[in-house]
Amino acid sequence: MHKGLKWLAVITTLGMLFVLLGGALVTKTGSGMGCGRSWPLCHGEIIPSNISLETFIELSHRAVSGSVGILVLALSIWSWKAIGHIRETKILSFLAFFFLFAQALIGAAAVIWSQSDFVLALHFGISLISFAAVLLLTLLIFEVDQRFDAHKLVIDRKMRFHIVGVTLYSYLVVYTGALVRHTNSSLVCPDWPFCVNDSPGLPTNMYEWIQMGHRFAAGLIFIWIAYITYSAIKNHKHQKVIYWGWIIAFILVCSQVASGAFVVLTRLNLFLALLHALIISCLFGLLSYFILLASRSRLK
Repeated sequence: MHKGLKWLAVITTLGMLFVLLGGALVTKTGSGMGCGRSWPLCHGEIIPSNISLETFIELSHRAVSGSVGILVLALSIWSWKAIGHIRETKILSFLAFFFLFAQALIGAAAVIWSQSDFVLALHFGISLISFAAVLLLTLLIFEVDQRFDAHKLVIDRKMRFHIVGVTLYSYLVVYTGALVRHTNSSLVCPDWPFCVNDSPGLPTNMYEWIQMGHRFAAGLIFIWIAYITYSAIKNHKHQKVIYWGWIIAFILVCSQVASGAFVVLTRLNLFLALLHALIISCLFGLLSYFILLASRSRLK
């Protein structure tokens, strides 16, 4: 495989991670209106004369997203030409650029016209699909699937159901987490795991429902991935990519739950909040790779 294409794939994948973390940083620091109602300019200027911290964060995110957009387009075109014979290449190339472009449009619409929190919460998830597509393209370029002999994998119907189901469900978990941030519900429940540990009960307002709904969704995916990991350890020891893949997924989901708890307990520590976004991005990328493997494996 062309060495230049591999370098471009790695740089683009890392760039997409910066786009995801940059978007999370914008939301967590309340910098979404750092450039006012102006887009693509900032306060009507290419480089604003008065730059506050919020302006710097928002402007930096726009610059990174635009630059990575060019990289994604270049990677999509080059991959299409170089490995277009691989069946997943063309659809992944399309998804990578399409969803990054859609993310940019939603971001622009939010700045110019304002959007409801329920629409804005889609922003991170749309970027996540683009990241997953870029990651899978990178894995194809490095021929990772061939090293694991993906064509020799035999995945039974039960494991295939869990792979597809938990991946789709993880997207719902991502959406509820983004909704927590966009509705400023992060600290509406001061304790963990219950909203108020001294008096556990049902939420009393919309913001508590959003926060506790996300915690419930996160708890369910933890249990689901724990069960799949148990099944993989028990039944797939001979298939190392499934065996070790689900162990890594379980480590990631444990880290995700722990970081989410500490985000609340530390009253929104920024480093932990960004780590929380990074972990779910890695987990979704891994689950997406399982989808790729399942689509290639033989059915038992």
